[in-house]
Amino acid sequence: MSKKDYSVFTKISLLNEVGIALSSEKNFSSLLEQILFGAKQITNADGGTLYLLNAEKKLEMVVVQTHSLDIHLGGNTDKPINFKPVNLYHDDGTPNLSMVVTRAVIEDKPINIVDAYNTDGYDFSGTYEFDKSTGYHSQSFLAVPMKNHENDIIGVLQLINALDPDSKEIIPFNEQDQHLVESLASQAAVAITNKQLIDSLNELFNSLVQLIATAIDEKSPHTSNHCKRLPIITMLIADAAHKAEEGSLKDFSMTDEDRFELEVAAWLHDCGKLTTPEYVMDKSTKLERVLDRIEFIDLRLEIMKREALIAKFSAIAEGIDKEKAELLYQDKIQMLNEAGEFLRSHNKGGEFMHEDDIRKVKELAKLEWTGKDGLKQPLLTDDEVNNLCIVKGTLSDDEREIINNHILATIKMLSTLPFPKHLQNVPEYAGGHHERVDGKGFPKGLVKDEMSVQARIMAIADIFEALTARDRPYKDPMKLSESISILKKMSETGHIDADLFDVFINQSVHIKYAQEHLPAEQNDM
Repeated sequence: MSKKDYSVFTKISLLNEVGIALSSEKNFSSLLEQILFGAKQITNADGGTLYLLNAEKKLEMVVVQTHSLDIHLGGNTDKPINFKPVNLYHDDGTPNLSMVVTRAVIEDKPINIVDAYNTDGYDFSGTYEFDKSTGYHSQSFLAVPMKNHENDIIGVLQLINALDPDSKEIIPFNEQDQHLVESLASQAAVAITNKQLIDSLNELFNSLVQLIATAIDEKSPHTSNHCKRLPIITMLIADAAHKAEEGSLKDFSMTDEDRFELEVAAWLHDCGKLTTPEYVMDKSTKLERVLDRIEFIDLRLEIMKREALIAKFSAIAEGIDKEKAELLYQDKIQMLNEAGEFLRSHNKGGEFMHEDDIRKVKELAKLEWTGKDGLKQPLLTDDEVNNLCIVKGTLSDDEREIINNHILATIKMLSTLPFPKHLQNVPEYAGGHHERVDGKGFPKGLVKDEMSVQARIMAIADIFEALTARDRPYKDPMKLSESISILKKMSETGHIDADLFDVFINQSVHIKYAQEHLPAEQNDM
């Protein structure tokens, strides 16, 4: 590039190009590299270093480049910068004015050195040592502080050895170059601050999302860590689907933003459970509310046994044969013991209630005991009968409706949030994890084509987590092979997406999860 070509117009054009690039760059390491590279390009400098002020108020090198020595450290490279951060102040509190970059910060002004070997007032011993060991000649220096929109210095942009475009000889950084670098440093500081602010907001957002998930898990000891495990399974399936090279998922792909959106939905998929009463979420037996009401039934049976004992002695006192009275008493006690054992066993919820079992519960309900007011009362209340006759599990129809309502609450809660563009699908993904591909799920009864792939992924993840969970009150944790058998049957009957299940198995998602998150006794595959 000739001197003529390397005009002010060219430099300003380069400055504009760099500014535009900085405003669109999302990768922080790439952003830092572009700042230094842009400054070198504008001034035709051979080398340079970008310093950022760290939390300890020290200048830390983040990118180092010297073209003629082919040195590229930090930034997007995998080469670390092994230089210690530079102190702005000495141990005694006095300012460190002997170094170019520190003086630029402390005095809040650019420092332009024409020749490092003929300049007083600066300590260039480290520079001389570097030159001696490499054969380099560090001559002209330009250090410009980077100030953000709040006029705070966040770092320093230092350039070394401006080169004549034609002769390639080292020349000083002229006043024009200095002004252009100052302009770039200002733009760079704003870009860096904005990126750091966005990263901080993302970190805060992620922390709040996980805080909500933790609150849900902590609400119930029986589903603890469910909200933490689901994102893990969800993203394993999503990554597997992304890698699919054939079938209906071969065109499915996910960007980093897509992955983040799905992961947020996975963390928040059960946020509606914050509205679900604990007595329903934690219902480990059919009769449990705040307490397990089987204890009240045991007390009534005990009262009935005492009544039987009193009846025996009363009969003997009235002249009935003692042996006959004893036999009647023992028969009564045996019947009451069997009744108690039957009711306790059918209170657990792990069994399937047959018609004969339901009929027996209703017959036992008619047994009577004497209350404190002397009135006869049935052994079981109507509510207790209804709960004990639950065919499978521990939840009544009304309670199951309450549980299911958490999906509606989730959708409602998430739909009220002003999600940015890259997170707008979170409510749909999170609200679809109880839908079925055959249209028999809830809350909307969607079929496969009406569901996003992400929602179908979450539906499988939710079921798989529930099957393998070790903390559910109504069941023992299933072996991995049992869980996969159930999922296979669900894929065959239209409960879950068969294509996703094939990917789940073919890419060994279940094995990967089990190796990391299931105890050895569960991992039988």
